[in-house]
Amino acid sequence: MNIAGLSSAASFYVPSVAARSTASAAADKSAPAGGKATQSGQLSADEEAEVRKLKARDREVRQHEQAHLAAAGGLATSGASFSYQKGPDGVNYAVGGEVNIDTSAGNTPQETLQRAQRIRAAAMAPADPSAQDQAVAAQAGQMAQQASAEIAQQRQTQANPSGAAGSSGASNAKIERYYGAATAANAGGALSIYA
Repeated sequence: MNIAGLSSAASFYVPSVAARSTASAAADKSAPAGGKATQSGQLSADEEAEVRKLKARDREVRQHEQAHLAAAGGLATSGASFSYQKGPDGVNYAVGGEVNIDTSAGNTPQETLQRAQRIRAAAMAPADPSAQDQAVAAQAGQMAQQASAEIAQQRQTQANPSGAAGSSGASNAKIERYYGAATAANAGGALSIYA
């Protein structure tokens, strides 16, 4: 999964390190010891083992990317794309993949919060999220936190249109009861306590 700065898209990427190291190890072996395919077209034991590993990796990568797609829903900007490695049997196996999603903010803080939650869910959807998946989830968490702060600020402004933060009637009533002070006479709505 790759994120470039403040871009409005994220890619979930499954690295293909394990599959590439398997392929390079098999390629480094000499012809007799490496077990090249025989004249009849059958695979050696080493090559069959490599094919089994590639098939398992292919299945893992496809499941990983499908989990991202399913959780992303309408935020996915494309289907999964894969990088392939040709096995000793001549078949291409998926060894890495990515899903692009739209990570732009919504039109309102509420919509942005919902999008951030969906992005985080998409990033963490696979059973084994990669480091890049976790980074996208963290970025979505920051996006959600900012949207939540904006929502709280909007609610505060709607609840107290005068803008006097911290001087609501309920707060003053508690202070009045606790200190026995008569703040109702205080035109500014603030309570002064002297030590």
